[in-house]
Amino acid sequence: MSRNLALLLIFGMCVLGPSAVFAAASFASINALGRNPSSAPKIFTAMIITLVFVQSLAIIAMLVVFQLFTP
Repeated sequence: MSRNLALLLIFGMCVLGPSAVFAAASFASINALGRNPSSAPKIFTAMIITLVFVQSLAIIAMLVVFQLFTP
């Protein structure tokens, strides 16, 4: 397996993993808001914190892969 193909596979996993977590967290928070609308501030805060952490992990992973692409 060539180096570029391996790095592209790693990059794909770095994008798809956080995207799946992003979708699952959003889906769960919308379901929670549908069940109990009065707890919106708590759910919104937890959702934003989770999504910020997931997005930062995705950015860090992409930066690592970009660093590995440079010879």
